[in-house]
Amino acid sequence: MIVRAATAADAEAIAAITNQIIRHTLITFTTAEKTSEQVRDEIAEKGAYVQVAEEAGQILGYISLGAFRTGPGYARTCEHAIYLAETARGRGAGRALIAAIEAVGRADGVHVLVAGISAVNAGGLAFHTAMGFVEVGRMPEVGHKADQWLDLVLMQKILSPKGVGPADSPVKSG
Repeated sequence: MIVRAATAADAEAIAAITNQIIRHTLITFTTAEKTSEQVRDEIAEKGAYVQVAEEAGQILGYISLGAFRTGPGYARTCEHAIYLAETARGRGAGRALIAAIEAVGRADGVHVLVAGISAVNAGGLAFHTAMGFVEVGRMPEVGHKADQWLDLVLMQKILSPKGVGPADSPVKSG
């Protein structure tokens, strides 16, 4: 398995993975599926902030990094989204993707990495805990999907010691 920056050629596979999760799980609260064109635009905008895990020509999953909130005070805090094909879970792709995006973030001066995880996603919560994230908050009933209210768990990982890194980060929005 290799992890690399996504290219426009990966857009269809990324959209397929994302849309499967949107359609059949409560991992994400969104119900709006992504088109390949939207994914291509995101890859073009974010560059190395979108990474894929690939094995034998198949995309196993992807991770993207974006701004946590707007405004210069949040410039060194990013939120990530990670999605794996069902057949890729438990095979190390998630760990490899997190490691890759942390390296990209550190190189750009990202200080804190945030994860917003559906409280019903026990696997995602356990995964992030295993990767060194800690729960910092729960927001009851902020999501609604499949006729139910869903809680959001906020987790974070500090990537650099206090005071280390450039004053401004070129974090890409989105």
